[in-house]
Amino acid sequence: MYTREQASQLRQQFWTTFGQYLSPQLSAEGWKVNWLNYKTGVKDVFFRMDADKKRAYIAIELAHPDTELQELVYEQFLEHKTMLHEALGEEWDWVLHTTDESGRTVSRIYKEIAPVSVFNKEDWPALISFLKPRLIALDAFWSDAKYSFDD
Repeated sequence: MYTREQASQLRQQFWTTFGQYLSPQLSAEGWKVNWLNYKTGVKDVFFRMDADKKRAYIAIELAHPDTELQELVYEQFLEHKTMLHEALGEEWDWVLHTTDESGRTVSRIYKEIAPVSVFNKEDWPALISFLKPRLIALDAFWSDAKYSFDD
């Protein structure tokens, strides 16, 4: 078992390592990008990644505080579902209106891997191999789709 500080340091070390693997990768549009803090350019639409002691996931998270507007954006993504899944090379799970870690209502389109642990360095290659190609594929999808999501 790890202390809170040790756990925090391990998480930070993993995300730093992951960021280093991605740093030479340019975006689909040929730009240098901060992959760990990816900016979609659309308010309340985020690309999220997380890893804990049991699993890891990558997601498109819709976090508009107005659930009706959130649902409209979700429906826009549904219109792009085929294009998204083709870019990703796989189907993801779709959830309208769930709660996040802070108790806010969000909608998610996501893919998960389990069992893996960010606290086990032997799992890091599997975590990186899971997250990296999906994030790059999300970027490729977004470079084409983002214009239909402008406010």
